[in-house]
Amino acid sequence: MLCDVTTPYEDAARVFGPQKGADEDAVRRLTRRLDARARELERDPRGVPMTGAAGGLSGGLWAAFGAQLRPGAAAVLDAVGFDARLRAAAAVVAGEGSVDGQSLGGKIVGEIAARARAAGVPLHVVAGRDGLRGPERRRLGAASVREAPTLEAITAAGEAIAAAAVSP
Repeated sequence: MLCDVTTPYEDAARVFGPQKGADEDAVRRLTRRLDARARELERDPRGVPMTGAAGGLSGGLWAAFGAQLRPGAAAVLDAVGFDARLRAAAAVVAGEGSVDGQSLGGKIVGEIAARARAAGVPLHVVAGRDGLRGPERRRLGAASVREAPTLEAITAAGEAIAAAAVSP
């Protein structure tokens, strides 16, 4: 199973619930439900990286059926020959609905950032919401992060990136 996060099973509700509209009470109920389910499974998924993906579904599949969990971002980039394309690129532009600390924990933009940094290729991120804080922003290492929640803002971000690329 390809997973886009490294979050362990026991943190799934706390980390992803609020993104899906769960309030504090719902997060507590979901966490209790996940904990109860973990105790019923043949193997305990708690504490295992990537078992929190898909709201804990990956952990359930790992625990009940022996599913192998693999980082999805790396698999997708490898499947499209990203590294060869990166070597030929002057820059990389990545899009993300919301770029934040979770983007660095298995999401595609975090994997792109790591590969671009290793190759010495500048990365520009265009996101619907920029939730990066100082340490997270430094870890991402992007040349720019532009918040663009509308089509017009996305167009303007692309134009700004292109203009910066051709300016001396």
